[in-house]
Amino acid sequence: MNNIVSTISIIIIVINVAFIITAVFFERKKPVQALSWVITLSLLPLIGFFLYLLFGRRSYRQYSHKVFKSSGKIPYGKEIRVPEYSGEEMKQLMRLNAATSRSPYTDNNDVIIFTSARDKYAELFKDLEEARESIHLLYFILQNDNIGKKLIDLLAKKAGEGVEVRVLIDHGSNLFMPFRAYSSIIKNGGEVFSYFSNTINNYLKINFRNHRKIVVVDGKTGYTGGINIGDEYLGCHKKIKPWRDTHLKITGSSVLDLQLRFIEDWLYASKQASEKFNSRKYFPEIESRKSTTGTTGVQIVSSGPDTNGEEIKRGLLKLINSAKQKILIQTPYFVPDAAFLEALQNAALSGVEVSIQLPGVPDKQYVYKATMSYVADVLDYGINIYIYPGFLHAKMLVVDDFCAAVGTANIDMRSFSLNFEIDAFMYGEEIAGRCTNIFNGDLEICRPLTRDEFNKRSVFSRVAESTFRLFSPIL
Repeated sequence: MNNIVSTISIIIIVINVAFIITAVFFERKKPVQALSWVITLSLLPLIGFFLYLLFGRRSYRQYSHKVFKSSGKIPYGKEIRVPEYSGEEMKQLMRLNAATSRSPYTDNNDVIIFTSARDKYAELFKDLEEARESIHLLYFILQNDNIGKKLIDLLAKKAGEGVEVRVLIDHGSNLFMPFRAYSSIIKNGGEVFSYFSNTINNYLKINFRNHRKIVVVDGKTGYTGGINIGDEYLGCHKKIKPWRDTHLKITGSSVLDLQLRFIEDWLYASKQASEKFNSRKYFPEIESRKSTTGTTGVQIVSSGPDTNGEEIKRGLLKLINSAKQKILIQTPYFVPDAAFLEALQNAALSGVEVSIQLPGVPDKQYVYKATMSYVADVLDYGINIYIYPGFLHAKMLVVDDFCAAVGTANIDMRSFSLNFEIDAFMYGEEIAGRCTNIFNGDLEICRPLTRDEFNKRSVFSRVAESTFRLFSPIL
């Protein structure tokens, strides 16, 4: 009996060592992530390997961007132009985003910023009601609750009127959403897909989440930001409230980039032919900036595990490094990698005022513990931390008076490398000023987190924070 146990133990050890070597090889370009998986595999033999299969594998296969590129046809002009009136920092950021994310700069956009889900839903439903040709909708979460059912009913109604309705949802976050909930849309001629189809291979990609929120109506009106579809965003959750979020409505040429991003994701999920979307029906001519459209400069930047560029993180780092006076950040999760953390520290040491707002009511305790572990790394450098009296789900970064980034990406390693994300980089004193005013308005009800208060954390909290920080690259 002892020989059998010894033999089995040796086999498990050998297999686990092989798994560790495999993990180190595939994560060799990210030493911190590799170390996290070595710890996991060492502490949880065999079980750790199955966790790695689900949450650790990275695939750089081009899921989406190749769709139109392969045929040599882009549905609308993607020329890169940088305005002469912009400062050098602004020009450099525009060129970077254009180079990494194929994102053109357009300056004929009008942007409405929502800080209330109720206001966003009201405007969104109005625009959906007025749709005449197509509705393209992608959400990370679409709940089967009151607001979710209202949206589905409206989409079914529009599909019945002959409007092309396409709905795309993230696979992992909607596992418990019965697909029959969309039956009315499908019966009326609409289409609904999960980003990763229900296959064994795709279940092994569960750690790759399509965290984007995109709505495009008739190719002319676009929405993106942090607000999903669910009653909880209206403050109806029993514990996680009040809920504070930020979302954008964009009209102008940058809507075409939101459209392109949606269609590329749609083609990957649906396996449909790209030719049907290579049409002015989906990419209409946009009026010039001299007409009734706005004058806000925008670049739509997307990133995800389909590339190895971490495009949104690169843009945010360039933005931070361009700061001369202030950096304002709102994020529900603050789990930065070394490069991002050092950029903030360097900015603070250079005399730039850096202020970060975090939620006082977390939705995920384990991520919040990891977040708190990074607070010491910024407080010691003179960076201001403010606690919002509720759940702050907004994702916003503002630098000086020249640029603000708002979208779906959190300040964490998951958003930077594992999630499919999308952000709008918006340029100019007017839009940066509006975002600054939003930050300052929230600041009035926030409380500063001092070093003395932070030092009073219990031993249990400190141990939990340190433990979850070890696993921060895979949270």
